[in-house]
Amino acid sequence: MIIALGMWAPDRWVPRRAAAQLRYGTAWVSGAARTADARRSVQAFLARAAASAGTRFSARAEQDALLIASELVGNALRHAPGPCGLVLELYAADQAEAAGHAQDAGRVGVTGGDDREAPDDSQRSVLGIGVWDTSPALPLVHERDGARVGGHGLYLVRACSRALGAALRPVGKEIIAEVAL
Repeated sequence: MIIALGMWAPDRWVPRRAAAQLRYGTAWVSGAARTADARRSVQAFLARAAASAGTRFSARAEQDALLIASELVGNALRHAPGPCGLVLELYAADQAEAAGHAQDAGRVGVTGGDDREAPDDSQRSVLGIGVWDTSPALPLVHERDGARVGGHGLYLVRACSRALGAALRPVGKEIIAEVAL
């Protein structure tokens, strides 16, 4: 079965982007991007976010974010001609919910040491991972199929994300995933 990726209006992201506590973006010219660059960007961004918050994020959340960025940039390289880019944004979970896209896939939590409990949902942070490219073609999420070689990346991204969608841009599209930290 093939599932169409949800289409989100660009204005759905305006409240979230305006409220971002920390933001990073990079763009690559055609042929210059590598998935390793995206993973390094996510690692550096999360390290800076954790240091500024005086906490650390769970290993699972960090691994999910690395996988998502790698898969989305890999798809942009594989399926879209021209330049592409990565946008990372950190914001509070309650701001994501206020913007109308709280589709929590499960508790990940923030840890700050052995004697601290994971905060409730309203105190968690959310990492928005956006990858844009020049192709207007929207990707399709293929259901898991052990007989198929390849084509499982967006299925994994959807499984690791609290929300996943696409927004058309003036040239191309942006695929956006959210990870609860």
